[in-house]
Amino acid sequence: MRVITIDGPAGAGKSTVAREIAQRLGIFFLDTGAMYRALTLKVLRQGVDLEDEGQLVEAVQETKIDFGRYPDGKVKVLLDAQDVTEEIRTMEVTNKTFYIARAPRVRAIVVKWQRDIGSKRSVVAEGRDVGTVVFPKATHKFYLDADPEERSRRRIKELREKGQAVDAGNLKKELEERDHKDLTRRVGPLKRAEDAVVIDSTHLCADEVVEAMLRHIKYG
Repeated sequence: MRVITIDGPAGAGKSTVAREIAQRLGIFFLDTGAMYRALTLKVLRQGVDLEDEGQLVEAVQETKIDFGRYPDGKVKVLLDAQDVTEEIRTMEVTNKTFYIARAPRVRAIVVKWQRDIGSKRSVVAEGRDVGTVVFPKATHKFYLDADPEERSRRRIKELREKGQAVDAGNLKKELEERDHKDLTRRVGPLKRAEDAVVIDSTHLCADEVVEAMLRHIKYG
């Protein structure tokens, strides 16, 4: 079994690239961010106090997150057996996920889930700390970055393609705030692993990034 990790900031293209690499290699795609998003959706539905870590832990301990596949091969995210793949991508969930991701006891539970998955099968995992915290001994590590302007442009395009109304100015500001929160949180901050291969995707399409990573995976 092997574990391939892809870390990086929001909008760098991690999910698209990780999904394609997993498909090409015939291994499991582990979207760690989707797990935190799903948990965020659950606590929002329940009206849990996002500042109360005890309440968050209780909700998380009563939660089951699974991954399935649609007929076209795309990954399906299941929260307590309910398909929430699209719902976890709303701006409301995006803007509140930080509260879940920063809670040490919650993060410890989720990291254990992720490691359990990685111990049973080969995976391509993407997130903020998969190469530094979750899978520090991963077979191959990558850090995918891009210029903030380009990351903002990609996010706007993604949301508009899904039919969501987007304020470009607000989204850029929210992206900057997410970067700051990801970089400065006490537990599992966004950080490049020392042994990670860094790829700047600002001027690269997804296929070019995928090919670059696959070459490294194959030839080192």
